[in-house]
Amino acid sequence: MAGLDLENRPWYFAVIIGLIIAGGLVWAFEKFVFADIQKDINGRSNDLKTLQQKVTEGKAAEQRLPQFREEFERLDTELQRLLRILPTAKQTDELIKKIKSLTERGNFRLLSFQPQGFIKKDFYSEWPVNVSLDANYHELALFFDRLSRFSRIINVESLDMKGSSRQGSTYTISTSFTMKTFIYGDVKQEGAR
Repeated sequence: MAGLDLENRPWYFAVIIGLIIAGGLVWAFEKFVFADIQKDINGRSNDLKTLQQKVTEGKAAEQRLPQFREEFERLDTELQRLLRILPTAKQTDELIKKIKSLTERGNFRLLSFQPQGFIKKDFYSEWPVNVSLDANYHELALFFDRLSRFSRIINVESLDMKGSSRQGSTYTISTSFTMKTFIYGDVKQEGAR
């Protein structure tokens, strides 16, 4: 070191110079070498914390999985029940079988069963079916009672009852009405689900 004469100086002067040089070297290493390593360590530590948080959330979700499955099964059962009440297809054959079964269980004469066109509403379609039958008063009341117990929604409208004009017939009432049922969404073809 030219210009720095340590021989005529006290010993602590050399120590101070050494400490200044060592401090400069430590600062330079910290600034240029260790700073990048420290940034990398901090970034990886943050990534590790994020991953640990995701693992914790995943384990919490895993513990709730049986509850979610149970809730799914409950909601699926409820959906199937609601689809019986408000099906997504018209299911003409099934409806005819149910009405025929009702008429066979009592003393009826089914004169006509005439499905009409669909009436589109917001999220469902109405499906009117004109029905005519002969019965006695008590049997007709039983018919409507049994019709009301179907799982599918069925409304009876435009009920017209007249005394039977046939002499000697066991049927005392001739009736015609519109049986209106409903289909959820757009009307699907028979057999489609």
